[in-house]
Amino acid sequence: MKVSPERYRAYTRRNIHELPQYSALPPEHQEAIQVVSTVFPFRTNSYVVNELIDWSDIPNDPIFRLTFPVREMLPAEDYARVRDLLADGADQQTLTGAVNAIRMQHNPHPAGQMQYNVPRLDGQPVPGLQHKYHETVLFFPAQGQTCHAFCTYCFRWAQFVGIDELKFAASDIDPAIAYLRQHPEVTDILFTGGDPGIMKTRVWDRYINALLDARLEGLQSIRVGTKALAYWPGRFVTDRDADELLRVLEGAVARGMHIAVMAHFSHPAELRTDIVREAIRRLRSAGCEIRMQAPLIRGVNDDPGVWAELWREGVRLGMIPYYMFVERDTGPRGVFEVPLARAQRIFREAFSQVSGLGRTVRGPVMSATPGKVHVHSVQEIGESRYFMLSFLQARDPAWVGRPFLAEFDRTATWLRDLTPAFGEDRFFFEGDYTRFVRGDETSGVPEAEEKAVNERLSLN
Repeated sequence: MKVSPERYRAYTRRNIHELPQYSALPPEHQEAIQVVSTVFPFRTNSYVVNELIDWSDIPNDPIFRLTFPVREMLPAEDYARVRDLLADGADQQTLTGAVNAIRMQHNPHPAGQMQYNVPRLDGQPVPGLQHKYHETVLFFPAQGQTCHAFCTYCFRWAQFVGIDELKFAASDIDPAIAYLRQHPEVTDILFTGGDPGIMKTRVWDRYINALLDARLEGLQSIRVGTKALAYWPGRFVTDRDADELLRVLEGAVARGMHIAVMAHFSHPAELRTDIVREAIRRLRSAGCEIRMQAPLIRGVNDDPGVWAELWREGVRLGMIPYYMFVERDTGPRGVFEVPLARAQRIFREAFSQVSGLGRTVRGPVMSATPGKVHVHSVQEIGESRYFMLSFLQARDPAWVGRPFLAEFDRTATWLRDLTPAFGEDRFFFEGDYTRFVRGDETSGVPEAEEKAVNERLSLN
């Protein structure tokens, strides 16, 4: 398939007025973009605005909602505060102070990422690395800590707002390799961000070949977490170094490494262009496996028909449906989150519409502090209803696959909102939290203090 090259052009708060469609937006939408993007990161690009958004359906178009800020993303008083500072021409120090105070109210690093996920090597934290689950480490390359476009609900928004102490990044992969040598139980390294798909091929070549040349005992798979297929598929087709990138990936596969592209597709609209289909074909031809995942987002894809179409089309193009996530408890979650009961119903109805090839997907799944919690179903026992849950991944592998029940709550949106069933005072795993806090197997912490720890952790 011949696809004409397109020049990438980013649109941010500073130059959005140059986008032709921007001038047609109502003044209140233009104001919201300026105000909200002062707090949360905003970037879109020429492909997203010209190929994916239906500008006759604003503000309801799902890709518009996925990429353009809306007023509701900030509480009314915070919105008014930032709007007034901008209107009054406040100096940068005053504006930054006010904006950072607002940001810190939005749980910038959920699920204990800063406190409990950073591993140590010879007693020192390993920069740009997270190790939460036994078999998998996350690597945050410094060159991949941005995206071709930002999602409005982004759970890693803190990576992009210029606060160094909130940012994960590694400029060198050697410390990660040294850590992996000491942890042969790790089979998978996940390049994440930001979006490592934005990195130049020379960077990929250096990192991948360093991992291959290290001949690490346990490493079997390199995963690439990316939204590039949806937001800039030209990265794999028309960019100047696209062919070279495919050769690097193909070479890694030839040397025995499994390459899994963890592709972030939120809506079927992202699969309808010729160039994204060509990008998928080229990656598969290079030997890469592509798995599809995304969170359930209100106003974007909170419809079982949307998910069923997404999974069916993905399978037709040769991809593997993987996860439907629950929107994380960070950033402007109040605008985008969906109650767990409704999320489970949406998943079940979508799941029932696809063939067995699409039923590889798991969901809805919460990436919470203890692990990935799967909301299996709503069960009726006697005259009461309960959520049935289990861990797909967990800080303690012994928790994986062990079912547990929570009282049904139609308004609950996260694990912390749930109450253990049958009058129990805690879920089975909560008593183990102190060992993660203290770093030992048996804490000897008084019960009241242990309970306070559990409540703090329970959990983002």
